[in-house]
Amino acid sequence: MQLLSTIRILKSGQLICSHFHIANGYNNVSFKKLLYKMLIRSKVVITLMWLLSTGLVWGQSGTTLAEEYYKAGEFEKAANEYAKLLRTDVTWIRLSRYINSLQKSNKIDEANKYLRKQQKSDDPNRFYYELLLGQLATQQGDTISASKLYTAALQASKSSINKLEKVATAFNEAGEPRWAIKSLEMAREVSKEPTAYSEDLMTLYRSTGQTERAIDEIITTSKQSDKKESVLAALQGYINTKEEPLVEKALYTKIQQEPNELAYNELLIWYFIQKQKFSRALLQEKATDKRVKLNGSRVYDLGVLAMNNKEYKTAAEAFEYITTTYPQGQLYPFARRLVIQAREEQVKNTYPVDKTEIRKLITDYQKMLQEIGTNIKTLEALRSTANLYGNYLDSKDTALTVLDLAIDLGKTDKNFVDRCKLDKGDIYLLKGEPWESTLLYSQVEKSQKEELLGYEAKLKNAKLHYYKGNLAVAKDLLDVLKLATSREIANDAEQLSLLIVDNTGMDSTEAAMKEYASIDLLLFQNKTDEAIDALKDMWTRYKDHTLADEILWLRANTYMKQGKNAEALEDLKQITTAFPNDILGDDALFTQAKIYEERLKDKTAAMEAYQKVLTQYPGSIYGAESRKRYRSLRGDTVN
Repeated sequence: MQLLSTIRILKSGQLICSHFHIANGYNNVSFKKLLYKMLIRSKVVITLMWLLSTGLVWGQSGTTLAEEYYKAGEFEKAANEYAKLLRTDVTWIRLSRYINSLQKSNKIDEANKYLRKQQKSDDPNRFYYELLLGQLATQQGDTISASKLYTAALQASKSSINKLEKVATAFNEAGEPRWAIKSLEMAREVSKEPTAYSEDLMTLYRSTGQTERAIDEIITTSKQSDKKESVLAALQGYINTKEEPLVEKALYTKIQQEPNELAYNELLIWYFIQKQKFSRALLQEKATDKRVKLNGSRVYDLGVLAMNNKEYKTAAEAFEYITTTYPQGQLYPFARRLVIQAREEQVKNTYPVDKTEIRKLITDYQKMLQEIGTNIKTLEALRSTANLYGNYLDSKDTALTVLDLAIDLGKTDKNFVDRCKLDKGDIYLLKGEPWESTLLYSQVEKSQKEELLGYEAKLKNAKLHYYKGNLAVAKDLLDVLKLATSREIANDAEQLSLLIVDNTGMDSTEAAMKEYASIDLLLFQNKTDEAIDALKDMWTRYKDHTLADEILWLRANTYMKQGKNAEALEDLKQITTAFPNDILGDDALFTQAKIYEERLKDKTAAMEAYQKVLTQYPGSIYGAESRKRYRSLRGDTVN
């Protein structure tokens, strides 16, 4: 027998070709040729093609028709169509919708009967029938029978990962996520892959309120390097929530259970950084560095991050670790400079600034340059030294000499040279030579057009015009800078522009604003005593001017730099009392709270001030920080 072929045309119009058998000697091509000849001879090609296309369309339209009936709520018709479809192919969607359609048509007995019959058959989809029977039992309040049927569905699926995946999907779609979890856990066990289905299980654990298991699953998944981004995104969802403490707890538990798994240490470091707990992150990073021999690279990166977040103490510790642990390493010259720079920031931000500490910093920079030499890795130390001389020791000529040396040594680095030029411009302004300043600022503007340094130079030029009382010119430059790509520069420009606009409209001579700007220049030049005297005098003459609150604000901030906390508080309180609804009201109140908390260590007064920020200025930008600090002072666990 060379070929057996049976062609049947059903009443429905569907063509089914079945039982094609090719005997020895017939390959696929030969079969096609033979079939073609047979069809030609019987002259049924056109009819056959029409019937075939009709059958395909019927197959598609049958599904579409069932869906349309189902979505339209015509459940009896939908049930009839799904019943036809189930005769040829059983899928979860068809089956579940068929049963649901029968239920909606009040044919629950028919649904039960159908499922019971199929359950007893050898149908490989038996687990679907048991699951749906369990769902019917649940709806009738018979939870015991439902549990038995769900268990049977699992047992019927356990021989195959594919079946377990299908039954998990079915359980989830049936509104039984806990049984979906059991299915996936069983599939994981069969697969012998400890992180299989991790993302699905994360979602299911969380949706069923099993937070600890969800977090544990997320952390376990971090062992897969390709899942890092999804793991961090999942954990981020718990940050700053009531569930957050569970994250840290789970991380420590995992580290204790698997101390050699570095992925867990990395997650803990990431967590501490999210919470800005840089000192704790540094402890973990140093431990990791010693184990993996990373030559301090990640400790260095953490130090830079801490520095950018003004965590100068931690930054200094990070860089010091590198200088002591890797004295021959590539990062040593950079870390050697940055450890001094971190200490410099600590000194400069401790008021009043201690000039003895400034001199120590200069000595440290000089020792570093003697040790390492002046090269591309240490040039920034020259800039720092010059600025310490000029801004804090009033040694302006020495500062200019050092900057000229830096420019000469770093002449191949355009950006470095331009930064030095901006520094020189500032020093000349300190000396009272604004024409030299504007010349240098303008050079950098031209050299760094459309670059960050260029915008910075333009802002300095705008401030120079402001200091000199050229308010209209200053405002024009500031308005351009509002569109700068740097948010910091744009914000500075916006604030100074608003200050000029708000305080010159009612004063045609602009006398008050010009006087205020000249005092601002005194402060830039570090002539704080002279500036305080000028502000006192100005306050007596302009108490009713729109600048009144700005005068008090500037004086309060100057007192703070001098370490005169009582005087600063007096001015800040006057702002909140006399000008509570002006733009500086919440700034003044929040600053009071910080003085009480950080400088005077008066916990009660600080809490009271933070609470006032929340109640008197509910829309303040300081609201979130005030709430956090208030809760911390009260002893709450703050996330």
